[in-house]
Amino acid sequence: MTATLRESAGAPGSGEITVPSRLQTLFATRLARSFVTVLISTVALIVVCYVFAPSSISAGALSGSLPFAAVLAIVGLGQMLVVQQGGFDLSVAGSVSLAVVISTHVPAGDNALLLQAILIAVAFAIAAGILNGVLVALLRLNAIIATIGTNALLYGAVFAISGGVPRITTPLLAEIAGGETFGIANAVFFALAALLAVSFIMKKTVGGRRFEAIGANPLVARAVGLPVRLQMLAYVYAQLLYCLAGILIAGITREPTAFQGDSLLLPSVAVVVLGGTSLLGGRGFPISTVIAAFFLNQLSQFALAIGVPYSAQTIIQALALGFGIGVYSIRWARKTNRPARPSRMEESRNEVLAA
Repeated sequence: MTATLRESAGAPGSGEITVPSRLQTLFATRLARSFVTVLISTVALIVVCYVFAPSSISAGALSGSLPFAAVLAIVGLGQMLVVQQGGFDLSVAGSVSLAVVISTHVPAGDNALLLQAILIAVAFAIAAGILNGVLVALLRLNAIIATIGTNALLYGAVFAISGGVPRITTPLLAEIAGGETFGIANAVFFALAALLAVSFIMKKTVGGRRFEAIGANPLVARAVGLPVRLQMLAYVYAQLLYCLAGILIAGITREPTAFQGDSLLLPSVAVVVLGGTSLLGGRGFPISTVIAAFFLNQLSQFALAIGVPYSAQTIIQALALGFGIGVYSIRWARKTNRPARPSRMEESRNEVLAA
């Protein structure tokens, strides 16, 4: 290490070769502003909860709320993939509700039929994702209009299967999704697995970098020949994540309703924005999105602890969404002697060409 540091300290023209050490490289890495912002906000919220509503961060409160924070994190990751392509997926509610209904009504309390039900739910999710992808990526329809139509079809399937009547979940699913391992809710482990998978694919693979490049500038991406199917896959992967969230809800909640996904639409967009992903598309931040899911969930718990009615939760989520848009819209510029930063169009073109 001493030799490495000595080499790193060599001045220009001194005849010494400058080789940065691993420690210097590590500390020179700049954290994403979104990660720093959401992390500081979460820590500040925990401090506020400790001072004004200690019951909201008690062991019992956290054990009850963490599974739902994990579900929101998974849904948020799915929504993030779509937002990275410059769209919005409004079929979240129908997708989650359909997965819940299939996971509870098809087995009808029989553990032996649970695997079959999960496979059916996955098949529906893939079909919905392909439909959204074809409508948006190939037919060039507006993402909001296309996903609203898909959501209506999904809710048609929900009513066809359940008739709007809830059913008790199977014991096996309740044990898997609603149980705990080492004192931590199993849903948290599912969320971490989803985070690792999305982060690896997006940040460590060529396809993931091309995916972000297409979202940053679709016109340039098509001009250089990047495949449009990557944009379609965003909707397929998103639907699979919604399906996972719905299956977990079916196990966490003893008797889930047929409209269980309705409450996740606005929060799914809010956590993506709070996580720093631009609504115009491009680069995504999976870790920040997951932290934002915990932040938003804890904010709701704090509001309930201080007496804010549950009916006001939507207002709180909307305020959080507005806060995220406002924070990331500010340009935190510093006066330096560095050369001018390239424009967003130039950055997008460089990302596409590099991919």
